Amino acid sequence: MNKIDTYLDQIEDKEALLQYLRQYMTEERSSRFREVLKFRTRHFTLAVEDVFKERNASAIIRTADCFGIQDVHIIENQNEYQISENISKGAEKWVSVNIYDDHLNNTGECISQLKDKGYQIIATSPHASGYSPDDFDISKRSAFFLGGEKEGLTDQVLDKADGYIRIPMYGFTESYNISVAGALLLYNLTRRLHRSEINWKITEREQLELQLDWTIKTIASSENLIKKYLENQA
Repeated sequence: MNKIDTYLDQIEDKEALLQYLRQYMTEERSSRFREVLKFRTRHFTLAVEDVFKERNASAIIRTADCFGIQDVHIIENQNEYQISENISKGAEKWVSVNIYDDHLNNTGECISQLKDKGYQIIATSPHASGYSPDDFDISKRSAFFLGGEKEGLTDQVLDKADGYIRIPMYGFTESYNISVAGALLLYNLTRRLHRSEINWKITEREQLELQLDWTIKTIASSENLIKKYLENQA
């Protein structure tokens, strides 16, 4: 736990802290945060297995941010997750990245945690029979699994999946690039979600937590300011 987290644990009124920190940031920036939060969702989430190309891992995070997906789950079985800032464009600051790298079965742990949170596991596979993005039932909380560049999804994901989704292809190549597949999938599904009556937005509490997190990451001297806030409260 870093110092900022230690300080935050001592503060009950996070709204008051946010108001205090806002004075050190432009109103334009604060307004931008509020606007982005209107489209943030945890109704859908992405999980990727063993991405080994830095540019693909970075592009997936950037794509998730662009479509308002707050959480991305990275499974490291063979390959270590790495970010290229030139490609991600800083998206890792705004998206919650969950890494699974220290379990005996990282894929199984990710699936288990997502199921515990109420997600159905949906395997994205060009070879599996299943729904297209157009006829997929968007009403259920869904975690979309994307496979690594070489082997695709493991048998464990395919066997434990609650359903499959297939992006149509009309050429000779058997699969899309992983980051392209994620973009095509999210473009279709989030567009349908925004037009629906489904309660897909994050809660007010989650909005507050994210706005505070983003504000802390934006202000260069945030650690000292939070320490000063605590001292003033005492």
